[in-house]
Amino acid sequence: MDRNLALELVRVTEAAAIASARTMGQGDAHHSDHQAVSAMRAAFDAIPIDGTVVIGEGERDEAPMLYIGEEVGRQGENDPKMDIALDPLEGTDLCACGRPGAIAVIAMAPHGNMLLAPDIYMDKIAVGPAGRGVIDIDKTPSENLKALAEAKGVMLEELTAIMLDRSRHEELMKEVRETGTRIRLIPDGDVHAAIATCQEDTGIDILFGIGGAPEGVLAAAALQCVGGDMQARLIFRNEQEMERARKVMGEDSDIHRKLTIDDLAHGELMFAATGVTTGEMLKGVRFYSGGAETHSIVMRSKSGTIRTIEAQHHFERKPHYTPEGLHEKMAEKEKNVTLGESVAAKLE
Repeated sequence: MDRNLALELVRVTEAAAIASARTMGQGDAHHSDHQAVSAMRAAFDAIPIDGTVVIGEGERDEAPMLYIGEEVGRQGENDPKMDIALDPLEGTDLCACGRPGAIAVIAMAPHGNMLLAPDIYMDKIAVGPAGRGVIDIDKTPSENLKALAEAKGVMLEELTAIMLDRSRHEELMKEVRETGTRIRLIPDGDVHAAIATCQEDTGIDILFGIGGAPEGVLAAAALQCVGGDMQARLIFRNEQEMERARKVMGEDSDIHRKLTIDDLAHGELMFAATGVTTGEMLKGVRFYSGGAETHSIVMRSKSGTIRTIEAQHHFERKPHYTPEGLHEKMAEKEKNVTLGESVAAKLE
């Protein structure tokens, strides 16, 4: 796979981050997400891939753009066929409320290398390279913490677990606290949290808890690039969610099985994320007269390369990064789609 594709991919997350960052603190999460989705979709046009969204904004009838199954990229005759997992704005509420940690994120792999995860809940456990092969989601949090502490050569009181601040985690929090392990609670963003387990300067050792299944696939792709580890299991609240899982994953799939990191994402993976609001991993978008600065991370599993990119964007040279330019580009895109459908109808 062309290594330059990873750098092309970050252009897409940069566009989404800049568009959504303009809505920071405005209190409208739907609007923040819409701006990110529109910008990301438009930016994909220049990427030399024959891409299909496998983790996206939802089913086609739920999401007008970047829906599961949507084709993205240049779609050239010789462009590689790729599967795309994306979250144009992980942490929509974080952005809308002006809180830290919102990011725009994408993972990409050759066709068939990422789990087709339904948009339901997933129980997850994730660690950095020091914990690879140590964790087991079938064991208790206490057992996993003791094993991780032994592997890292530290006391339990020196470990820090991260999890979403949700009432469903009350028993989990209680058990972790009883071991003496420290806890960091976050309001949103468990992709960001999973990656934090692989970065020494964050002080995060392990991720526990239930979050979105699509975010689990994105996190697994990132962890594969840096040598981390993850296990997961789908959580079903009703029979309808089980049916959705069977529809997406295949009627013969064991939807209750333990999912390893290789089940979630494998092969030649690429991952890119750009900060929207400043967090522990990435700085948020900073606007200045006529432009903006972005901070991104780009990773490839094949080489293990991790790049951090601080970029300056001059809107005079990138008019599509302005609200007016994006609006014009999206209008032209919709016009071309409508024209194509009209021609197809006539040919029929």
